[in-house]
Amino acid sequence: KLLQETLPVQLGIGCSGMNAAVRATVRVGIYTGAKVYFVHEGYQGLVDGGDNIKLATWESVSMMLQLGGTVIGSARCMDFRAREGRMKAALNLVKLGITNLCVIGGDGSLTGANQFRKEWASLLVDLVKAGKITDDEARKSSHLNIVGMVGSIDNDFCGTDMTIGTDSALHRIIEVVDAITTTAQSHQRTFILEVMGRHCGYLALVTALACGADWVFIPEMPPDEGWEGHLCRRLADQRARGSRLNVIIVAEGAMDRDGNPISSEDIKKLVEKNLGFDTRTTVLGHVQRGGTPSAFDRILGSRMGVEAVMALLEATPETPACVVSLSGNQAVRLPLMECVQVTKDVTTAMAEKRWEDAIKLRGKSFENNWNTYKMLAHINPPDTKSNINVAIVNIGAPCAGMNAAVRSAVRIGIIQGHNMLAVHDGFEGLAQGKIEPITWTGVSGWTGKGGSELGTKRVLPSEYIEEISLTIAKFNIHSLVIIGGFEAYMGGLELVQGRDKYEELCIPMVVIPATVSNNVPGSDFSIGADTALNTITSTCDRIKQSAAGTKRRVFIIETAGGYCGYLATMAGLAAGADAAYIYEDKFGIRDLEMNVEHLVQKMKTDVKRGLILRWGSFKNENCNANYTTDFIFALYSEEGKGIFDCRKNVLGHMQQGGTPTPFDRNFGTKMGSKAVLWITEKLKEVYRHGRIFANTPDSACVLGMKKRALTFQPLAELKEQTDFVHRIPKTSWWLKLRPIMKILAKYNISLDTSEHAHMEHVIKKRVSMH
Repeated sequence: KLLQETLPVQLGIGCSGMNAAVRATVRVGIYTGAKVYFVHEGYQGLVDGGDNIKLATWESVSMMLQLGGTVIGSARCMDFRAREGRMKAALNLVKLGITNLCVIGGDGSLTGANQFRKEWASLLVDLVKAGKITDDEARKSSHLNIVGMVGSIDNDFCGTDMTIGTDSALHRIIEVVDAITTTAQSHQRTFILEVMGRHCGYLALVTALACGADWVFIPEMPPDEGWEGHLCRRLADQRARGSRLNVIIVAEGAMDRDGNPISSEDIKKLVEKNLGFDTRTTVLGHVQRGGTPSAFDRILGSRMGVEAVMALLEATPETPACVVSLSGNQAVRLPLMECVQVTKDVTTAMAEKRWEDAIKLRGKSFENNWNTYKMLAHINPPDTKSNINVAIVNIGAPCAGMNAAVRSAVRIGIIQGHNMLAVHDGFEGLAQGKIEPITWTGVSGWTGKGGSELGTKRVLPSEYIEEISLTIAKFNIHSLVIIGGFEAYMGGLELVQGRDKYEELCIPMVVIPATVSNNVPGSDFSIGADTALNTITSTCDRIKQSAAGTKRRVFIIETAGGYCGYLATMAGLAAGADAAYIYEDKFGIRDLEMNVEHLVQKMKTDVKRGLILRWGSFKNENCNANYTTDFIFALYSEEGKGIFDCRKNVLGHMQQGGTPTPFDRNFGTKMGSKAVLWITEKLKEVYRHGRIFANTPDSACVLGMKKRALTFQPLAELKEQTDFVHRIPKTSWWLKLRPIMKILAKYNISLDTSEHAHMEHVIKKRVSMH
């Protein structure tokens, strides 16, 4: 059904990514035939009415994606807390015929919205009694639908994996951490960094994981009694191991077991007094709220905006107010008050000193982060060695986040009592015996390093299979961790095929997908793709800015990815492209003509610029043998003569480099750790008569993120799901996001709503990528 009524957008406190949500809500609202209104200055604007409630147009949300904060303003509002204020708000909505409210904010804003909805009928009765509205107006607006999107940098709302703004805040924090670590390396210092999170330690915890901090203080889990001595011992121990730098992360709401606050200043005094270390504190403050939104937040905001409109379209008077959120890579709808209740339960658990419960109530993602951090935080190897040798190798093109995976795999292995071996230069290095032991301190500081410290090559093992089996025997390798892209997956398959002939290859193996292309079967995400996506998005922002100045200009940008259109599609969503041409979504001359005509029409509006993405690859342009980037450029240049001119950019290897984003550091860390824990269990299963023998399909797996969980899938089973000619999986979840990009670019296409999220319940435990 089409929305005859209207959808306002209204906000709590600003954070990066909110504008993407506003833009998507407005454009999809208009696409469905609704009138959409902006409510400026949050609930205050709703109460004051007048010019604060304005009709939104398609063009009014242009060039918003890359802006931090919220362009429609937000404000804390005392008036709305009183019934009288809510009555004024109701009057303003009824007069405009608005019966659908989309609220973006934290749990305070959303709880307020729910109360408003509950009182709606009685507010209308009072307004009729007071003669402010007629019976007819009250009948037309008899019911108020509400949907919430959570915008909060603290990620403190239960039931959602990631709230809008969290990833961008992590980007700001990690930029600072990286800058600080370089100065501290020069001077042998201890750095204490205080991040936001009065009641929630998510930012502190993920920062600690992403930078390999020595200690983290979070409100959900205060340190044990006598922590002062423990902290000083750990710092001294790290220095004794040759570390020039100590990093301590503190959430602003950190406290001890008795509820006394622990400030960064307290920790500084403690370290200086007990250890005499040169110590500095940095309090990040509001820096974390600002800046350009990350690609993840733009895509999250856009997807949530679309889902919010769909939820309003389908709402009935019986539907409870819901929040739309993300679980793994799935959009979900959750009853708003259930989420608010669990969020309150965390606060209660903390007040009652039930710390373990507080961590559990925060959700699976938080719990996983905490457990991984505890394992990796400091060295505590078992007294007895396992006498197991685990080798780690990087395969294919380098990408950001590979080193984070190697670091956590090495350290978890050492904690398990294994001997960890580093293989240099891929399968070729494995064949040539370029192998050396790698220690705890050998991987210090690796989380923030881009590229591949071990060195990597694209060579596949088939031509070296005999030499590889000899090396495995020579170095007595019991297990192999393969980190890389499609070549790593292919190489794993070739090693499994070689098991028939070479018994040495009958060892547990695990492939961890790491490639900017995100084209490894068995996983929805690859390490490195998020960093590449942010690089492309920030380049597109700059290009759009130059186009906005010159007007009437169309840019054609070629991204990486081989035959896989993931980067082009996601960058198209994040940068607000007019089209993204990819191999998986077939296109021909008619589509190109339609796109050119679309741009000709666009040049007649206030938005006189265009952005076209086309994927290619580093080696060759794979999109379509005839429709090359040059051909598309020539076509647009010719057809646009006198209306717009064209420019083209090929981004090339820039997309492989750079320091890893917080997402890739964290994802790499979790994947490395999970892989080695799996190997340890698998080795126990396959140990027979004093030796290791693994030749079942489930002893060689790809570790991947599937929908909501990290899962191990046998390489042999994944063959069916692979298009080997084009080096891509046969099906890809992200193709369902392409219609959203087209609708947001004003194409008149139909949106398949068959797969929309249904209402779920919060109590289910979730696993997350973050």
